[in-house]
Amino acid sequence: MTRIRSVSEIVPSRQTREGAGVRLSRAFGEVDARLDPFLLLDHFGSDRPEDYMAGFPWHPHRGMETITYMIDGRVEHADSLGNKGVIGPGDVQWMTAGSGIVHQEMPQRSEHLEGFQLWSNLPRDQKMRAPRYQGIGAADLPRVTLGDGVEALVVCGEAGGVAGPVQEIVTEPLYLDVTLQSGATFSHVIPASHNAFAYVYRGSAKFDLDGDQEVSERHLVIFDAGEPLRVHVGSSVCAQGGDVEARFLLVAGKPIGEPVAWGGPIVMNTDEELRQAFAEYREGTFIKEKTEP
Repeated sequence: MTRIRSVSEIVPSRQTREGAGVRLSRAFGEVDARLDPFLLLDHFGSDRPEDYMAGFPWHPHRGMETITYMIDGRVEHADSLGNKGVIGPGDVQWMTAGSGIVHQEMPQRSEHLEGFQLWSNLPRDQKMRAPRYQGIGAADLPRVTLGDGVEALVVCGEAGGVAGPVQEIVTEPLYLDVTLQSGATFSHVIPASHNAFAYVYRGSAKFDLDGDQEVSERHLVIFDAGEPLRVHVGSSVCAQGGDVEARFLLVAGKPIGEPVAWGGPIVMNTDEELRQAFAEYREGTFIKEKTEP
């Protein structure tokens, strides 16, 4: 008999600055066995250009993946090999850094900028693979109805029999953007072998059906082991009128279970590998091969 996943911990995000001074909410940013293979989740968003225009100038990555998902506004991307583009509203860029890439991400001025960056680790045998981009436009991100008052955008993995467009990721991740209307309940089966978390960024929802706690926006929910997961939105009414709505990211992945040596944007297995990576960056030998399209 399968066991419903219970909530291990609810964690408020913390305000910080990253890059050249971008203000953001950090949901998590540390090695945690309950979150393996994921390392970091940042939620950036503001109506004030001075909070984000400094951007994320040139910096290296190796041994991990960065996943950028835009809700609103645009971020211009470029790397040291001449690849460039713009990540706009609803777009996803899944970058597998592998053996090494040097890039920058610079927000464009807009009335509102909002999005997420998730970091996922790579196992030892994939850390020095050729870098790769998977860029998905908003129009190519499937939206599925999963019951009365429940919709999800599927980035990676499967929901409602629909597979997301991001493919061939070694940690077999699930990445959903779920919207629940008032009174709706969402259920999803996650493999027992996978770790899972949710991040609420609109409204509030009840993730532990045996408890009474409503999880409000900018909070992380870490789940225990199990398979199915259920989320419920109550039928209360907002002060401004209208039904309550919740929107959250649901992310799961197969844990790697290897040692982690992590220094800034580089994630390896040993301190020696980490020192070597930074030495190569200083010496100009960091880039090993051209990125795959």
